[in-house]
Amino acid sequence: MKLKNLKKKIRRLEKRLQEGPKKLATLKQKLQAAEAAKTTKARKKSAAKAPKPIEAKKSGAVKKAKKKLNISPERRAQLAAAMKARWAAKRAAEANAKAGSSDNQHSARPGPPPQAPENRPDGV
Repeated sequence: MKLKNLKKKIRRLEKRLQEGPKKLATLKQKLQAAEAAKTTKARKKSAAKAPKPIEAKKSGAVKKAKKKLNISPERRAQLAAAMKARWAAKRAAEANAKAGSSDNQHSARPGPPPQAPENRPDGV
């Protein structure tokens, strides 16, 4: 609830005091809690905006250079072939999924599962 609305309600309740002091007390507590929260939020915001020391910026600004992998041309070609096969299998699986859904068939077509690449034991 906004501070303005709480103050308005408190004013109205104090005016008529028919509904009892209990509701008035709870609204006053809410108002105090809201004002305390507002001040703590303002403190945190001002602390966050405070300029940071230059030393902290320098340590975060330094980035490590990316390490170049020393791979032989044969191994690089082997990895490229494996990745291309993986991508082709992924595209084929997506095409099968689209073809199956357009034929009003919600189950996968029977057939052998795609084979894992030979150079990786887990097939990933």
